[in-house]
Amino acid sequence: MHQAILKLAGGMALALASGAASAQWVTTDIQVTGVIQEVPGPSARCPSRFGGTITGHGSSTLLGRVAFVANDCITPDGAIFNFNRGRFIVMTVSGEQLYANYSGQFVPTGQGTNYVFSGATFQITGGTGQYMFATGGGQLQGTEDMATGAGTLVMSGRMSYWKR
Repeated sequence: MHQAILKLAGGMALALASGAASAQWVTTDIQVTGVIQEVPGPSARCPSRFGGTITGHGSSTLLGRVAFVANDCITPDGAIFNFNRGRFIVMTVSGEQLYANYSGQFVPTGQGTNYVFSGATFQITGGTGQYMFATGGGQLQGTEDMATGAGTLVMSGRMSYWKR
């Protein structure tokens, strides 16, 4: 039985080594484009006690078709809305996830209740699968109708990850 365990352990080590040999650390552009729906409301985790929950779907140059969820803290400042402490999860069709933090502002466009992102950024903090140790970041662009919560989102930046 002792030899069987050694053979199994040796076989597993070889399999892991051959898999690792085909993997590499890469840095590449990433863009995620999609539609969002935000629902604002009370949030105990926020200093302002007010936040938003966002759901959406879209596509990515690197990840393919994606769905995403996010939540953030919102602080009104006159006609501007500051958002921070944002946490974003992008989910791929294969089930892998990419995690990011984000912050920025929504500023009015002057057209009804339509707002646009201003000075918004994201920082990749990891994920699952090949994105477990992912890092990077970039700019967030988008729109939102504050009356309905419907909007658009574009995440554009650079990312480094362990590619299988």
